[in-house]
Amino acid sequence: MKDKFAIAAALQEIGTLLELKGGEYFKARAYKLGARSLAEVTADLGKLIKENRLTLVKGIGYALAKQIEELYRSGQSSFLVQLRAEMPPGIVELSNVRGLTRKKVEQLHEALGITTVDELKAAAEAGKLREIKGFTAKTESRILETIAAGSNREDRIHIHHALRAGERIIEYLKTSRALTQAELAGDLRRWQETVSQIVIVASARNPKSVIDHFLRFPMVVRGEEQSRDRAVVSLSEGFKATLIAVKPEEFPVAFLRATGSDAHLEKLDQVAAKKKLKITPKGFEKSGTGKSKSKTAASSAICVKDEAAIYRKLGMQFVPPELREDQGEVEAAQRGKLPEDLIATEDIRGMVHCHTTYSDGKHSVEQMVAAAEALGMKYITITDHSPTAFYAGGVKIDRLQRQWEEIDEVQEKTKIKILKGTESDIVADGSLDYPDWILEQFDVIVASIHSRYKMDEDKMTRRIVTAMRQPVFKIWGHALGRLIQKRPPFDCRVEEILDVIAESRAAVEINGDPYRLDMEPRWLREARKRKIKFVISVDAHSTGALNNVKFGVGIARRAWIRRGEVLNTLGVKAFQKAVRPA
Repeated sequence: MKDKFAIAAALQEIGTLLELKGGEYFKARAYKLGARSLAEVTADLGKLIKENRLTLVKGIGYALAKQIEELYRSGQSSFLVQLRAEMPPGIVELSNVRGLTRKKVEQLHEALGITTVDELKAAAEAGKLREIKGFTAKTESRILETIAAGSNREDRIHIHHALRAGERIIEYLKTSRALTQAELAGDLRRWQETVSQIVIVASARNPKSVIDHFLRFPMVVRGEEQSRDRAVVSLSEGFKATLIAVKPEEFPVAFLRATGSDAHLEKLDQVAAKKKLKITPKGFEKSGTGKSKSKTAASSAICVKDEAAIYRKLGMQFVPPELREDQGEVEAAQRGKLPEDLIATEDIRGMVHCHTTYSDGKHSVEQMVAAAEALGMKYITITDHSPTAFYAGGVKIDRLQRQWEEIDEVQEKTKIKILKGTESDIVADGSLDYPDWILEQFDVIVASIHSRYKMDEDKMTRRIVTAMRQPVFKIWGHALGRLIQKRPPFDCRVEEILDVIAESRAAVEINGDPYRLDMEPRWLREARKRKIKFVISVDAHSTGALNNVKFGVGIARRAWIRRGEVLNTLGVKAFQKAVRPA
Protein backbone atom coordinates (compact mmCIF):
# COMPACT_ATOMS: atom_id res chain seq x y z
CA MET A 1 0.00 0.00 0.00
CA LYS A 2 2.17 2.84 -1.31
CA ASP A 3 -0.57 5.50 -1.52
CA LYS A 4 -0.41 7.85 1.49
CA PHE A 5 -4.13 8.57 1.18
CA ALA A 6 -4.99 4.86 1.39
CA ILE A 7 -2.76 4.51 4.45
CA ALA A 8 -4.32 7.62 6.01
CA ALA A 9 -7.77 6.13 5.37
CA ALA A 10 -6.71 2.95 7.19
CA LEU A 11 -5.48 4.99 10.17
CA GLN A 12 -8.74 6.96 10.17
CA GLU A 13 -10.69 3.68 10.21
CA ILE A 14 -8.60 2.38 13.13
CA GLY A 15 -9.37 5.59 15.04
CA THR A 16 -13.08 5.30 14.32
CA LEU A 17 -13.21 1.63 15.33
CA LEU A 18 -11.35 2.37 18.57
CA GLU A 19 -13.88 5.13 19.27
CA LEU A 20 -16.80 2.77 18.69
CA LYS A 21 -15.17 0.08 20.78
CA GLY A 22 -15.08 2.46 23.73
CA GLY A 23 -12.51 3.16 26.43
CA GLU A 24 -9.84 4.15 23.92
CA TYR A 25 -10.55 7.88 23.45
CA PHE A 26 -6.97 9.16 23.46
CA LYS A 27 -5.67 6.32 21.33
CA ALA A 28 -8.50 6.86 18.84
CA ARG A 29 -7.76 10.57 18.71
CA ALA A 30 -4.05 9.88 18.11
CA TYR A 31 -4.87 7.69 15.11
CA LYS A 32 -7.20 10.29 13.62
CA LEU A 33 -4.65 13.07 14.08
CA GLY A 34 -2.00 10.80 12.60
CA ALA A 35 -4.21 10.16 9.56
CA ARG A 36 -4.54 13.90 9.01
CA SER A 37 -0.80 14.47 9.42
CA LEU A 38 0.07 11.68 6.99
CA ALA A 39 -2.36 12.98 4.35
CA GLU A 40 -0.60 16.34 4.53
CA VAL A 41 2.94 14.96 4.21
CA THR A 42 4.66 16.36 1.12
CA ALA A 43 7.93 14.41 1.42
CA ASP A 44 8.39 10.99 -0.19
CA LEU A 45 6.73 8.50 2.17
CA GLY A 46 8.96 5.60 1.17
CA LYS A 47 12.05 7.66 1.90
CA LEU A 48 10.71 8.74 5.31
CA ILE A 49 10.13 5.09 6.22
CA LYS A 50 13.50 3.91 4.89
CA GLU A 51 15.36 6.60 6.85
CA ASN A 52 13.26 6.08 10.03
CA ARG A 53 12.11 9.72 9.95
CA LEU A 54 8.35 9.19 10.24
CA THR A 55 8.33 10.20 13.91
CA LEU A 56 9.67 13.62 12.89
CA VAL A 57 6.26 14.31 11.32
CA LYS A 58 4.05 16.19 13.77
CA GLY A 59 1.32 13.89 15.15
CA ILE A 60 3.11 10.62 14.35
CA GLY A 61 4.66 8.75 17.28
CA TYR A 62 6.52 5.45 17.43
CA ALA A 63 3.43 3.17 17.55
CA LEU A 64 1.74 5.01 14.70
CA ALA A 65 4.93 4.95 12.63
CA LYS A 66 5.02 1.15 12.99
CA GLN A 67 1.44 0.87 11.72
CA ILE A 68 2.23 3.11 8.74
CA GLU A 69 5.33 1.08 7.92
CA GLU A 70 3.34 -2.18 8.08
CA LEU A 71 0.65 -0.76 5.79
CA TYR A 72 3.25 0.59 3.37
CA ARG A 73 5.22 -2.67 3.14
CA SER A 74 2.47 -5.31 3.34
CA GLY A 75 -0.65 -3.45 2.26
CA GLN A 76 -2.49 -4.27 5.48
CA SER A 77 -2.46 -3.66 9.22
CA SER A 78 -2.75 -6.61 11.60
CA PHE A 79 -4.23 -4.23 14.17
CA LEU A 80 -6.92 -3.05 11.73
CA VAL A 81 -7.68 -6.66 10.78
CA GLN A 82 -8.09 -7.49 14.49
CA LEU A 83 -10.40 -4.51 15.11
CA ARG A 84 -12.54 -5.36 12.08
CA ALA A 85 -12.89 -8.93 13.37
CA GLU A 86 -14.09 -7.64 16.74
CA MET A 87 -16.73 -5.36 15.23
CA PRO A 88 -19.78 -6.10 13.07
CA PRO A 89 -19.33 -5.43 9.32
CA GLY A 90 -20.48 -1.98 8.27
CA ILE A 91 -20.13 -0.52 11.78
CA VAL A 92 -18.29 2.60 10.57
CA GLU A 93 -21.01 3.60 8.10
CA LEU A 94 -23.99 2.44 10.15
CA SER A 95 -22.79 4.14 13.34
CA ASN A 96 -23.51 7.48 11.63
CA VAL A 97 -27.23 6.70 11.92
CA ARG A 98 -28.31 8.20 15.24
CA GLY A 99 -29.54 5.61 17.72
CA LEU A 100 -27.67 2.64 16.27
CA THR A 101 -25.38 1.21 18.93
CA ARG A 102 -22.72 -1.42 18.33
CA LYS A 103 -25.11 -4.08 19.70
CA LYS A 104 -27.93 -3.02 17.35
CA VAL A 105 -25.58 -3.03 14.36
CA GLU A 106 -24.57 -6.60 15.30
CA GLN A 107 -28.26 -7.59 15.44
CA LEU A 108 -28.93 -6.05 12.02
CA HIS A 109 -26.04 -7.92 10.48
CA GLU A 110 -26.83 -11.27 12.10
CA ALA A 111 -30.55 -11.14 11.23
CA LEU A 112 -30.56 -9.46 7.82
CA GLY A 113 -26.91 -9.20 6.70
CA ILE A 114 -27.13 -5.39 6.72
CA THR A 115 -23.76 -3.63 6.26
CA THR A 116 -24.66 -0.31 4.62
CA VAL A 117 -27.09 2.58 5.16
CA ASP A 118 -28.75 1.82 1.81
CA GLU A 119 -29.42 -1.76 2.89
CA LEU A 120 -30.74 -0.49 6.22
CA LYS A 121 -33.08 1.94 4.48
CA ALA A 122 -34.39 -0.74 2.12
CA ALA A 123 -35.03 -3.14 5.01
CA ALA A 124 -36.84 -0.46 7.03
CA GLU A 125 -39.01 0.51 4.05
CA ALA A 126 -39.88 -3.17 3.55
CA GLY A 127 -40.88 -3.52 7.21
CA LYS A 128 -38.22 -6.15 7.92
CA LEU A 129 -36.59 -4.49 10.93
CA ARG A 130 -39.59 -5.06 13.19
CA GLU A 131 -38.92 -8.79 12.91
CA ILE A 132 -35.71 -8.34 14.92
CA LYS A 133 -35.91 -8.47 18.71
CA GLY A 134 -35.94 -4.97 20.16
CA PHE A 135 -36.96 -3.32 16.87
CA THR A 136 -40.53 -2.12 16.28
CA ALA A 137 -42.50 -0.33 13.58
CA LYS A 138 -41.78 2.86 15.49
CA THR A 139 -38.05 2.07 15.36
CA GLU A 140 -38.29 1.64 11.57
CA SER A 141 -39.98 5.02 11.20
CA ARG A 142 -37.39 6.70 13.40
CA ILE A 143 -34.51 5.16 11.43
CA LEU A 144 -36.00 6.28 8.12
CA GLU A 145 -36.50 9.80 9.49
CA THR A 146 -32.90 9.86 10.74
CA ILE A 147 -31.53 8.71 7.37
CA ALA A 148 -33.64 11.29 5.52
CA ALA A 149 -32.57 14.04 7.94
CA GLY A 150 -28.95 13.02 7.52
CA SER A 151 -29.08 13.27 3.73
CA ASN A 152 -30.74 16.68 3.91
CA ARG A 153 -28.72 17.99 6.86
CA GLU A 154 -26.30 20.79 6.16
CA ASP A 155 -23.68 20.67 8.89
CA ARG A 156 -21.32 23.62 8.67
CA ILE A 157 -17.58 22.94 8.54
CA HIS A 158 -15.02 25.41 9.88
CA ILE A 159 -13.15 27.03 7.01
CA HIS A 160 -9.72 25.74 8.02
CA HIS A 161 -10.92 22.13 8.22
CA ALA A 162 -12.64 22.46 4.85
CA LEU A 163 -9.59 24.10 3.26
CA ARG A 164 -7.28 21.37 4.51
CA ALA A 165 -9.56 18.57 3.29
CA GLY A 166 -10.18 20.31 -0.04
CA GLU A 167 -6.47 20.70 -0.69
CA ARG A 168 -5.94 16.98 -0.02
CA ILE A 169 -8.69 16.06 -2.51
CA ILE A 170 -7.13 18.26 -5.19
CA GLU A 171 -3.72 16.74 -4.49
CA TYR A 172 -5.28 13.30 -5.02
CA LEU A 173 -7.14 14.36 -8.20
CA LYS A 174 -3.85 15.52 -9.71
CA THR A 175 -2.68 11.90 -9.68
CA SER A 176 -5.18 11.29 -12.51
CA ARG A 177 -3.65 11.64 -15.98
CA ALA A 178 -7.06 12.66 -17.30
CA LEU A 179 -7.22 15.82 -15.16
CA THR A 180 -6.61 19.19 -16.81
CA GLN A 181 -7.48 21.53 -13.92
CA ALA A 182 -9.08 21.40 -10.46
CA GLU A 183 -10.01 24.31 -8.18
CA LEU A 184 -11.87 24.86 -4.90
CA ALA A 185 -15.21 26.62 -5.34
CA GLY A 186 -18.38 27.23 -3.32
CA ASP A 187 -18.46 28.93 0.08
CA LEU A 188 -14.80 28.05 0.60
CA ARG A 189 -13.64 30.09 -2.38
CA ARG A 190 -15.67 33.04 -1.06
CA TRP A 191 -13.93 32.64 2.35
CA GLN A 192 -17.10 32.11 4.36
CA GLU A 193 -16.43 31.36 8.05
CA THR A 194 -18.07 27.94 7.70
CA VAL A 195 -19.05 25.93 4.65
CA SER A 196 -21.78 23.37 4.05
CA GLN A 197 -19.54 21.13 1.98
CA ILE A 198 -16.32 21.10 -0.01
CA VAL A 199 -16.96 21.94 -3.67
CA ILE A 200 -14.36 21.30 -6.36
CA VAL A 201 -14.62 22.01 -10.07
CA ALA A 202 -12.42 20.00 -12.40
CA SER A 203 -11.90 19.88 -16.15
CA ALA A 204 -10.86 16.99 -18.37
CA ARG A 205 -11.39 15.80 -21.93
CA ASN A 206 -13.14 12.81 -20.37
CA PRO A 207 -14.90 14.19 -17.27
CA LYS A 208 -16.29 10.78 -16.27
CA SER A 209 -12.77 9.41 -15.77
CA VAL A 210 -12.10 12.16 -13.21
CA ILE A 211 -15.41 11.41 -11.46
CA ASP A 212 -14.45 7.70 -11.29
CA HIS A 213 -11.01 8.62 -9.93
CA PHE A 214 -12.60 10.86 -7.28
CA LEU A 215 -14.87 8.02 -6.13
CA ARG A 216 -11.75 5.91 -5.52
CA PHE A 217 -10.30 8.52 -3.13
CA PRO A 218 -9.46 6.42 -0.05
CA MET A 219 -10.98 8.95 2.37
CA VAL A 220 -14.43 8.49 0.75
CA VAL A 221 -16.63 6.34 2.97
CA ARG A 222 -19.89 6.63 1.08
CA GLY A 223 -21.14 7.85 -2.30
CA GLU A 224 -24.23 10.02 -1.88
CA GLU A 225 -25.09 11.06 -5.45
CA GLN A 226 -23.62 10.53 -8.89
CA SER A 227 -24.40 11.77 -12.39
CA ARG A 228 -22.55 12.29 -15.67
CA ASP A 229 -20.72 15.41 -14.45
CA ARG A 230 -21.12 15.39 -10.67
CA ALA A 231 -20.48 13.22 -7.62
CA VAL A 232 -21.28 13.86 -3.97
CA VAL A 233 -19.52 11.81 -1.29
CA SER A 234 -19.14 11.60 2.46
CA LEU A 235 -15.55 11.66 3.71
CA SER A 236 -14.12 9.78 6.67
CA GLU A 237 -13.77 13.07 8.59
CA GLY A 238 -17.55 13.52 8.44
CA PHE A 239 -17.57 16.13 5.67
CA LYS A 240 -19.42 16.04 2.38
CA ALA A 241 -17.59 16.84 -0.83
CA THR A 242 -18.93 17.55 -4.31
CA LEU A 243 -16.90 17.24 -7.49
CA ILE A 244 -18.17 18.87 -10.66
CA ALA A 245 -16.25 17.64 -13.72
CA VAL A 246 -16.63 19.29 -17.13
CA LYS A 247 -14.76 19.64 -20.40
CA PRO A 248 -12.07 22.38 -20.49
CA GLU A 249 -14.20 24.74 -22.59
CA GLU A 250 -16.97 24.52 -19.98
CA PHE A 251 -14.70 25.15 -16.99
CA PRO A 252 -14.99 28.99 -16.70
CA VAL A 253 -18.79 29.02 -16.46
CA ALA A 254 -18.89 25.92 -14.25
CA PHE A 255 -16.33 27.53 -11.93
CA LEU A 256 -18.37 30.74 -11.78
CA ARG A 257 -21.63 28.90 -11.10
CA ALA A 258 -20.11 26.64 -8.44
CA THR A 259 -18.54 29.60 -6.62
CA GLY A 260 -21.81 31.51 -6.14
CA SER A 261 -23.37 33.16 -4.32
CA ASP A 262 -26.84 32.47 -5.72
CA ALA A 263 -27.78 36.14 -5.34
CA HIS A 264 -24.68 37.27 -7.25
CA LEU A 265 -25.31 34.77 -10.06
CA GLU A 266 -28.93 35.85 -10.34
CA LYS A 267 -27.79 39.45 -10.72
CA LEU A 268 -25.32 38.43 -13.46
CA ASP A 269 -28.11 36.63 -15.32
CA GLN A 270 -30.17 39.84 -15.15
CA VAL A 271 -27.27 41.91 -16.51
CA ALA A 272 -26.84 39.38 -19.35
CA ALA A 273 -30.55 39.47 -20.20
CA LYS A 274 -30.47 43.28 -20.50
CA LYS A 275 -27.70 42.86 -23.04
CA LYS A 276 -29.78 40.21 -24.86
CA LEU A 277 -27.34 37.52 -23.78
CA LYS A 278 -27.75 34.22 -21.98
CA ILE A 279 -24.96 32.59 -19.98
CA THR A 280 -24.49 29.03 -21.28
CA PRO A 281 -22.15 26.22 -20.21
CA LYS A 282 -19.47 27.40 -22.66
CA GLY A 283 -20.00 31.15 -22.40
CA PHE A 284 -22.83 33.17 -23.94
CA GLU A 285 -25.58 32.94 -26.49
CA LYS A 286 -27.29 35.88 -28.09
CA SER A 287 -31.03 35.88 -27.58
CA GLY A 288 -33.94 37.30 -29.52
CA THR A 289 -32.38 36.99 -33.00
CA GLY A 290 -35.55 35.59 -34.54
CA LYS A 291 -33.70 32.67 -36.16
CA SER A 292 -34.45 29.04 -35.58
CA LYS A 293 -33.10 27.59 -32.37
CA SER A 294 -30.43 25.42 -34.04
CA LYS A 295 -29.18 28.21 -36.30
CA THR A 296 -29.10 30.64 -33.37
CA ALA A 297 -27.06 28.25 -31.27
CA ALA A 298 -24.57 27.76 -34.08
CA SER A 299 -24.19 31.39 -35.11
CA SER A 300 -24.47 33.28 -31.81
CA ALA A 301 -22.41 31.15 -29.39
CA ILE A 302 -19.67 33.14 -27.66
CA CYS A 303 -17.04 31.05 -25.89
CA VAL A 304 -15.00 32.37 -22.96
CA LYS A 305 -11.49 31.43 -21.82
CA ASP A 306 -11.81 32.33 -18.14
CA GLU A 307 -14.04 33.97 -15.54
CA ALA A 308 -12.63 37.42 -16.27
CA ALA A 309 -13.89 37.12 -19.86
CA ILE A 310 -17.42 36.49 -18.57
CA TYR A 311 -17.39 39.74 -16.60
CA ARG A 312 -15.81 41.65 -19.51
CA LYS A 313 -18.55 40.48 -21.86
CA LEU A 314 -21.08 41.79 -19.37
CA GLY A 315 -19.35 45.18 -19.37
CA MET A 316 -17.98 44.78 -15.84
CA GLN A 317 -14.76 44.62 -13.91
CA PHE A 318 -13.77 41.17 -12.68
CA VAL A 319 -15.43 40.62 -9.31
CA PRO A 320 -13.16 38.79 -6.80
CA PRO A 321 -14.88 35.72 -5.32
CA GLU A 322 -14.93 37.18 -1.78
CA LEU A 323 -17.15 40.06 -2.99
CA ARG A 324 -19.78 37.96 -4.76
CA GLU A 325 -22.64 38.39 -2.30
CA ASP A 326 -24.95 40.87 -4.12
CA GLN A 327 -23.97 43.68 -1.76
CA GLY A 328 -23.37 46.30 -4.40
CA GLU A 329 -20.43 44.59 -6.11
CA VAL A 330 -22.23 44.11 -9.45
CA GLU A 331 -23.25 47.76 -9.67
CA ALA A 332 -19.76 48.90 -8.63
CA ALA A 333 -18.17 46.63 -11.25
CA GLN A 334 -20.46 48.06 -13.92
CA ARG A 335 -19.28 51.57 -13.01
CA GLY A 336 -15.63 50.50 -12.84
CA LYS A 337 -15.56 51.38 -9.13
CA LEU A 338 -14.49 48.08 -7.56
CA PRO A 339 -11.24 48.51 -5.61
CA GLU A 340 -8.32 47.04 -7.54
CA ASP A 341 -6.04 47.07 -4.49
CA LEU A 342 -7.95 44.71 -2.18
CA ILE A 343 -5.69 43.47 0.58
CA ALA A 344 -3.80 40.25 -0.32
CA THR A 345 -1.76 37.88 1.83
CA GLU A 346 1.45 38.94 0.11
CA ASP A 347 0.83 42.55 1.25
CA ILE A 348 1.24 41.61 4.93
CA ARG A 349 4.69 42.56 6.24
CA GLY A 350 4.36 41.84 9.94
CA MET A 351 2.81 39.22 12.18
CA VAL A 352 0.64 40.86 14.83
CA HIS A 353 -0.81 39.34 18.03
CA CYS A 354 1.56 36.48 18.84
CA HIS A 355 1.68 34.55 22.11
CA THR A 356 4.65 32.66 23.57
CA THR A 357 5.39 30.37 26.51
CA TYR A 358 5.33 33.47 28.72
CA SER A 359 1.52 33.10 28.71
CA ASP A 360 -0.48 30.40 26.92
CA GLY A 361 1.60 29.98 23.77
CA LYS A 362 3.25 26.68 22.83
CA HIS A 363 6.54 28.10 21.56
CA SER A 364 9.26 30.39 22.85
CA VAL A 365 9.97 33.94 21.74
CA GLU A 366 12.89 32.70 19.66
CA GLN A 367 10.82 29.98 17.97
CA MET A 368 7.97 32.38 17.11
CA VAL A 369 10.42 34.93 15.73
CA ALA A 370 12.26 32.35 13.62
CA ALA A 371 8.97 31.06 12.18
CA ALA A 372 7.82 34.58 11.26
CA GLU A 373 11.17 35.30 9.64
CA ALA A 374 10.94 32.06 7.64
CA LEU A 375 7.62 33.31 6.26
CA GLY A 376 9.33 36.45 4.98
CA MET A 377 7.97 38.83 7.62
CA LYS A 378 9.79 42.05 8.50
CA TYR A 379 8.47 42.29 12.06
CA ILE A 380 6.53 40.40 14.70
CA THR A 381 4.67 41.63 17.79
CA ILE A 382 4.98 39.55 20.95
CA THR A 383 1.69 40.19 22.72
CA ASP A 384 1.27 37.79 25.60
CA HIS A 385 -1.69 37.98 27.97
CA SER A 386 -1.76 40.53 30.77
CA PRO A 387 -2.14 39.82 34.54
CA THR A 388 -5.96 39.67 34.64
CA ALA A 389 -5.87 36.65 32.30
CA PHE A 390 -4.45 34.49 35.11
CA TYR A 391 -6.02 31.36 33.55
CA ALA A 392 -3.81 31.96 30.48
CA GLY A 393 -0.65 32.63 32.46
CA GLY A 394 -1.00 36.40 32.19
CA VAL A 395 2.37 38.14 32.49
CA LYS A 396 2.84 40.09 35.71
CA ILE A 397 5.18 43.08 35.82
CA ASP A 398 8.18 41.20 37.24
CA ARG A 399 8.00 38.55 34.49
CA LEU A 400 7.38 41.25 31.88
CA GLN A 401 10.85 42.64 32.59
CA ARG A 402 12.34 39.20 32.04
CA GLN A 403 10.46 38.83 28.76
CA TRP A 404 11.76 42.16 27.51
CA GLU A 405 15.30 41.07 28.35
CA GLU A 406 14.78 37.84 26.41
CA ILE A 407 13.38 39.74 23.44
CA ASP A 408 16.50 41.92 23.44
CA GLU A 409 18.67 38.78 23.49
CA VAL A 410 16.80 37.20 20.58
CA GLN A 411 16.83 40.50 18.67
CA GLU A 412 20.64 40.40 18.59
CA LYS A 413 20.50 37.11 16.68
CA THR A 414 17.88 37.94 14.05
CA LYS A 415 17.14 40.49 11.32
CA ILE A 416 13.36 40.58 11.81
CA LYS A 417 12.23 43.37 14.15
CA ILE A 418 10.64 42.16 17.40
CA LEU A 419 8.11 44.54 18.90
CA LYS A 420 7.34 44.32 22.61
CA GLY A 421 3.62 44.22 23.13
CA THR A 422 0.75 42.94 25.22
CA GLU A 423 -2.76 41.65 24.82
CA SER A 424 -4.09 43.72 27.69
CA ASP A 425 -7.44 42.81 29.17
CA ILE A 426 -10.24 45.36 29.06
CA VAL A 427 -11.58 44.94 32.60
CA ALA A 428 -15.19 45.55 33.64
CA ASP A 429 -14.86 49.32 34.08
CA GLY A 430 -13.13 49.75 30.69
CA SER A 431 -9.60 50.27 31.99
CA LEU A 432 -6.62 48.26 30.79
CA ASP A 433 -4.97 46.07 33.39
CA TYR A 434 -1.41 47.38 33.34
CA PRO A 435 -0.65 50.77 34.92
CA ASP A 436 -0.14 53.66 32.50
CA TRP A 437 3.61 53.81 33.11
CA ILE A 438 3.89 50.23 31.82
CA LEU A 439 1.44 50.66 28.93
CA GLU A 440 3.45 53.63 27.64
CA GLN A 441 6.59 51.48 27.37
CA PHE A 442 5.11 48.89 25.01
CA ASP A 443 5.62 49.07 21.26
CA VAL A 444 2.06 47.86 20.62
CA ILE A 445 -1.08 47.14 22.65
CA VAL A 446 -3.89 44.78 21.68
CA ALA A 447 -6.85 45.50 23.99
CA SER A 448 -9.30 42.60 24.33
CA ILE A 449 -12.14 41.26 26.43
CA HIS A 450 -11.69 37.79 27.92
CA SER A 451 -14.27 37.72 30.71
CA ARG A 452 -17.74 38.88 31.75
CA TYR A 453 -19.18 38.37 28.24
CA LYS A 454 -22.75 38.44 29.53
CA MET A 455 -22.86 42.11 30.50
CA ASP A 456 -25.96 43.82 29.17
CA GLU A 457 -25.74 45.99 26.07
CA ASP A 458 -25.44 49.31 27.94
CA LYS A 459 -22.72 48.15 30.32
CA MET A 460 -20.70 46.40 27.60
CA THR A 461 -20.91 49.42 25.33
CA ARG A 462 -19.70 51.72 28.14
CA ARG A 463 -16.91 49.28 28.96
CA ILE A 464 -15.54 49.24 25.41
CA VAL A 465 -16.08 52.96 24.77
CA THR A 466 -14.11 53.73 27.93
CA ALA A 467 -11.29 51.44 26.76
CA MET A 468 -11.18 52.96 23.30
CA ARG A 469 -10.96 56.47 24.81
CA GLN A 470 -7.85 55.56 26.80
CA PRO A 471 -5.07 57.96 25.74
CA VAL A 472 -2.70 55.19 24.59
CA PHE A 473 -3.01 53.85 21.03
CA LYS A 474 -4.59 50.43 21.08
CA ILE A 475 -5.87 47.75 18.70
CA TRP A 476 -9.34 46.45 19.58
CA GLY A 477 -8.67 42.69 19.72
CA HIS A 478 -11.16 39.99 18.62
CA ALA A 479 -13.70 42.74 18.98
CA LEU A 480 -17.01 41.03 19.71
CA GLY A 481 -15.70 37.92 21.43
CA ARG A 482 -17.35 35.36 19.20
CA LEU A 483 -16.20 31.76 18.89
CA ILE A 484 -17.72 30.44 15.69
CA GLN A 485 -20.41 27.78 16.34
CA LYS A 486 -19.61 27.92 20.09
CA ARG A 487 -20.18 31.43 21.43
CA PRO A 488 -22.14 34.27 19.82
CA PRO A 489 -20.86 37.86 19.77
CA PHE A 490 -21.59 39.69 23.01
CA ASP A 491 -24.22 42.42 23.09
CA CYS A 492 -23.08 45.99 22.51
CA ARG A 493 -23.87 48.95 20.26
CA VAL A 494 -21.17 48.38 17.66
CA GLU A 495 -21.79 51.51 15.60
CA GLU A 496 -21.57 53.71 18.70
CA ILE A 497 -18.23 52.13 19.55
CA LEU A 498 -16.96 52.58 16.00
CA ASP A 499 -17.91 56.26 16.18
CA VAL A 500 -15.70 56.59 19.26
CA ILE A 501 -12.81 54.67 17.64
CA ALA A 502 -12.94 56.98 14.63
CA GLU A 503 -12.22 59.91 16.98
CA SER A 504 -9.71 58.09 19.21
CA ARG A 505 -6.22 56.60 19.04
CA ALA A 506 -7.31 53.12 18.04
CA ALA A 507 -7.53 50.57 15.24
CA VAL A 508 -9.66 47.44 14.75
CA GLU A 509 -8.19 43.96 14.65
CA ILE A 510 -9.29 41.47 11.99
CA ASN A 511 -8.52 38.31 13.92
CA GLY A 512 -7.29 35.44 11.72
CA ASP A 513 -7.85 32.66 14.25
CA PRO A 514 -10.27 30.47 12.24
CA TYR A 515 -12.43 29.94 15.33
CA ARG A 516 -12.80 33.71 15.79
CA LEU A 517 -12.56 35.64 12.47
CA ASP A 518 -13.70 38.65 14.41
CA MET A 519 -15.00 41.18 13.63
CA GLU A 520 -17.26 39.97 10.87
CA PRO A 521 -17.42 41.67 7.44
CA ARG A 522 -20.65 43.62 7.96
CA TRP A 523 -19.10 45.52 10.89
CA LEU A 524 -15.78 45.94 9.10
CA ARG A 525 -17.66 47.68 6.30
CA GLU A 526 -19.17 50.04 8.89
CA ALA A 527 -15.67 50.72 10.23
CA ARG A 528 -14.46 51.51 6.70
CA LYS A 529 -17.19 54.12 6.33
CA ARG A 530 -15.62 55.87 9.34
CA LYS A 531 -12.10 55.64 7.83
CA ILE A 532 -10.88 53.48 10.73
CA LYS A 533 -7.60 51.62 10.20
CA PHE A 534 -7.22 47.86 10.61
CA VAL A 535 -4.66 45.28 11.65
CA ILE A 536 -4.89 41.76 10.25
CA SER A 537 -3.67 39.53 13.06
CA VAL A 538 -2.88 35.86 13.51
CA ASP A 539 -3.69 35.51 17.24
CA ALA A 540 -1.05 32.81 17.11
CA HIS A 541 -0.40 30.54 20.08
CA SER A 542 2.06 28.40 18.10
CA THR A 543 4.40 28.71 15.13
CA GLY A 544 1.92 26.86 12.91
CA ALA A 545 -0.81 29.38 13.75
CA LEU A 546 1.17 32.11 11.98
CA ASN A 547 -0.52 30.69 8.89
CA ASN A 548 -3.80 32.10 10.24
CA VAL A 549 -2.97 35.29 8.36
CA LYS A 550 -4.67 34.00 5.21
CA PHE A 551 -7.98 33.61 7.05
CA GLY A 552 -7.79 37.18 8.33
CA VAL A 553 -7.07 38.39 4.80
CA GLY A 554 -10.06 36.44 3.48
CA ILE A 555 -12.41 38.12 5.96
CA ALA A 556 -10.89 41.53 5.16
CA ARG A 557 -11.40 41.04 1.42
CA ARG A 558 -15.05 40.19 2.04
CA ALA A 559 -15.34 43.63 3.66
CA TRP A 560 -13.76 45.31 0.60
CA ILE A 561 -10.73 46.36 2.66
CA ARG A 562 -7.86 47.82 0.68
CA ARG A 563 -4.13 47.54 1.16
CA GLY A 564 -3.73 51.11 2.41
CA GLU A 565 -6.30 50.57 5.18
CA VAL A 566 -4.26 47.83 6.89
CA LEU A 567 -1.49 49.00 9.19
CA ASN A 568 0.62 45.85 9.04
CA THR A 569 1.18 46.32 5.32
CA LEU A 570 3.53 49.14 6.40
CA GLY A 571 7.27 48.79 6.83
CA VAL A 572 8.79 48.45 10.29
CA LYS A 573 9.31 52.13 11.12
CA ALA A 574 5.98 53.26 9.71
CA PHE A 575 4.12 50.51 11.60
CA GLN A 576 5.91 51.34 14.85
CA LYS A 577 5.00 54.98 14.47
CA ALA A 578 1.35 54.15 13.64
CA VAL A 579 0.75 51.90 16.67
CA ARG A 580 3.09 53.41 19.28
CA PRO A 581 1.01 53.67 22.48
CA ALA A 582 2.37 57.01 23.69
